[in-house]
Amino acid sequence: MRAVRFVELVECGAQLLSVPTVDPFVISSGTVNATRSVMVRVAVKNYAGHSFVGFGEAACLPPVTREDQPDTQKALEHVAPQLLGRRIDELDALVGFLELLLPHHPVARAGLEVAILDALAKVDGKPLHQFLSNNSAPSGIIETDITIPLLGAERMAALAKDWTQKGFKALKVKVGKDVDQGLKELAAMVAAAPNARFRPDANGALSVAEALAYASGAKKLSATLECFEQPCATLAELKQVADVLDTPVLADESVKTMADFDKLVADKAADGVNLKLSKMGGMLRARAVGLSARDKRLQIMVGGMLETRLGMTAATHLAASLGGVAFADLDTAWLLKDDPFVGGYTAKGCEYELPDGNGMAIGPKWKT
Repeated sequence: MRAVRFVELVECGAQLLSVPTVDPFVISSGTVNATRSVMVRVAVKNYAGHSFVGFGEAACLPPVTREDQPDTQKALEHVAPQLLGRRIDELDALVGFLELLLPHHPVARAGLEVAILDALAKVDGKPLHQFLSNNSAPSGIIETDITIPLLGAERMAALAKDWTQKGFKALKVKVGKDVDQGLKELAAMVAAAPNARFRPDANGALSVAEALAYASGAKKLSATLECFEQPCATLAELKQVADVLDTPVLADESVKTMADFDKLVADKAADGVNLKLSKMGGMLRARAVGLSARDKRLQIMVGGMLETRLGMTAATHLAASLGGVAFADLDTAWLLKDDPFVGGYTAKGCEYELPDGNGMAIGPKWKT
C-alpha cells in the first residue's frame, strides 16, 4: 500500500472539452471530428489548509469506448457531491473508492483519478511521474509517433511527407477493413516518406488471413513495420498472427484490465500491450499493467484516444513513470485545430520532455 500526504477533497467540477480536428479522425470502426472529452478539475486541501488544484481529461472515443461525452459529464457531476470532504491518504484505497463510485464508467474514472493525482503530486512537490514512481529521476526524452487516419491514399501520403519533414520518424497508420486499399495507402506513404517507420493499427478490423496478407504486402513494399497494433479483435486471433510474424504484435482493445493482461501472458497471445488511461479506468491501473509487462519483458506502448495536450501530458507522465516505453503514441494534440492548454510537455518535433514543475504543470488558457 502506497501512503501519500494527507489531503481532503474540497472541489470537483466537470466541463465539456470539444476541440475540432484538422482532418476527420477516421479509424476502422468510426469517425469523429472533434475531441469528445470532459475536463475534470479538483481541489484538495492539505493539513495546513493550503489548496492545490489538479486537472484530468476523461477522453471518450465512440465506438472504442462505450461511454460518450454526455454520459461521462453526467457521471462526474453525479459523483461530485460524494467526493467533497473525502480524505485521501493511500493510493490503493483511492483506486478502490473510485471503482465503487464509477464502476461502469472507466473513462470518467480515469479523468477524475488523473486530476486527483495531479493535485496530490503538487501537494508532494514533485512532477507527477516522479510522484508515481517514487523516485527523483528526470523524465528523459520520449519520442512519439504521429497518427495518419484513414483519409485515402493521396491525403495520407501528403500527411506522411508533411509530418516527416517536421521531424517525426514513426507513423502510426490506421488500417481499414479492405487490405488491398490499405496496401495502396501504405505504398503511397512509403513513396512520400521512404525513411519513415510504420506502425499499422487496424483497431481489430482484420481477420488473421487479412492481417498476415497486410504484413506480407508491407514487406513487398519495403515498408519498415515496427509493430502491428491490434490487427484482429480477439486474443486468440492475435496469437495466430504473432506466432507467424517477426514484427511485434501489440494488444490494445483486447486488454483493458489486469485480468485481460494476465490472459494475454498465459496464452502468449501478443508481444506487447498498449496502455491507455481511458480504456483502463485510470493511471494507477494502467501503470500496474505496465509494470507487470516490463517485468515480463513484453513491449509497451503508451497511447490515447483522441485527447488534447492535457490528456497527452498525462499519458507522457505515465510513460516517464515506467522509465520510458518501446512505443509512444502521444500525438493527438497535433491533430487538433486549437490547443486550449498551456504548459505540459515541451515538444521538439517528435521528442517530448516534461518540465520540472509540480504535478503535470499544465492548465487551461481560460480562468477556472
